[in-house]
Amino acid sequence: MRVTIELEGAEFRAPHGCYDLEKVVGNRFLVDVLLVVEIGEAAEKDELLKSVNYLTVYELVQDEMQHPSDTLENVSWRIQERLYNTFNQIVSSKIKVSKLAPPLGGKVEKVSVTLTK
Repeated sequence: MRVTIELEGAEFRAPHGCYDLEKVVGNRFLVDVLLVVEIGEAAEKDELLKSVNYLTVYELVQDEMQHPSDTLENVSWRIQERLYNTFNQIVSSKIKVSKLAPPLGGKVEKVSVTLTK
């Protein structure tokens, strides 16, 4: 049996960006994680250890957000790799990282990168 697990709108202050100042003061980011997972016994027998723990997903995302990257593509890729290496139940995933109020010289709400596997 497959289910979709989503972590939506996790907000972080993190040191990502191509400008030196972004690496010092950081920016605000939103992260959305969508995981399609094979749950089998986890649903039937109510066994947390056989499921994907949402807290662990959040903690992995939080940890990766604290390691500076020049690009959102790299941050997304690192998050995705950590999740796949942690949970063998993942069948597919979609990771979206959005930088809020990016320094583009005009009013822009956010820029986002979405990585699908």
